[in-house]
Amino acid sequence: MPNWVASYGDPSGIPKFKEATANFLSKFLIKEEVNPESLAFSVGATSVIEMTAFLLGDPGDTAVIPAPSYPVYTGDIGVFPSIQRYDLQTHQKMEELNNGIPIHTDQLEQAKREIEAAGSRFRMVILTSPDNPTGAIYTEEQLRQLADWCISHQIHLVVNEIYGLTPINHRHPEIKDDYPNPIQFVSFGKIMAEYHSPFLHFWYSFSKDFGISGFRVGLLHSLNEDLIKAYRNIGLSHSISNYTQWVLAEVLNDLEFLEQYFSSFQKALTESYLIVSRTLKELSIPFNPSYGSLFIWMDLSEFLNEKSDSGEEELWLDIYQQTKILLTPTHGFGHQQKGLFRMVITSFDHSDLEIAMGRIKEYVLKKRNG
Repeated sequence: MPNWVASYGDPSGIPKFKEATANFLSKFLIKEEVNPESLAFSVGATSVIEMTAFLLGDPGDTAVIPAPSYPVYTGDIGVFPSIQRYDLQTHQKMEELNNGIPIHTDQLEQAKREIEAAGSRFRMVILTSPDNPTGAIYTEEQLRQLADWCISHQIHLVVNEIYGLTPINHRHPEIKDDYPNPIQFVSFGKIMAEYHSPFLHFWYSFSKDFGISGFRVGLLHSLNEDLIKAYRNIGLSHSISNYTQWVLAEVLNDLEFLEQYFSSFQKALTESYLIVSRTLKELSIPFNPSYGSLFIWMDLSEFLNEKSDSGEEELWLDIYQQTKILLTPTHGFGHQQKGLFRMVITSFDHSDLEIAMGRIKEYVLKKRNG
């Protein structure tokens, strides 16, 4: 163990860990050279989101987030930074996601008018790509258009790529027809390297792609030098254990292992996706063809007794009580349509996942047959 592991260090990240992470991001995710000095670390994605919102915004400002999206963003930006969440309704029906998330700058203009009319300041746009819960991704053209709009309005655009190395193999013969106009994933970090703007930022965490959420390692990548300096200044109470940084740096520097790991990960993830999507197709349950993440976003609205939050909760609880499968309902994701549910598809071995989908099939057939 190196001597520095047992000593104090830079609260935003030990230099050797920054270097290892910059090399990892450059090779596997962003595909552009990343300067280690553009990185700042803290204890998990929650901490990174909270600290970024605190530094970029003032209490009462608003962050715009396309719906549906990660429910806990609300607390991450709201509890300590006191930033409000605005759920941008980019679509109403699931099939509108077939060619990606239908977001455009006219929607942001409308949101800006509404936010300012309510007496707040439109300060941030937060995107997740691949998305939680839909598994959709943003096109490079969309990212560039949104970046141009945000820069012109001096609004910060942050893209969270926590699932950036968790792709579904959408070219698999069994599902390739579900993607008639396939989208290529392009990391926002590539666009940042070209624009070099102080209004563009990138979040990442090792929790999902590496399956090590308990390690609590998240990062901000930004070419805004003032933001990185400020992050370092307030980061001591959020700093990661040196031991964790040392261990993870050893992993990141083993490029041969990483190549093998991510190849195996994609195969296993795709198999999980196939197991779930087969059953949903057999049952004619609508779902969004996923490009990545750990989820399937499906429409169970036909089983709602009423299209409301309470109706969703009633169905959610009934599914759990009858099948012991715990889904996540629309409520909290900020979307207006009711009856959509997220299923995590990576919590079990494939044999156990087959059993789970058998229970879902039994439940659906029983409900349909009265």
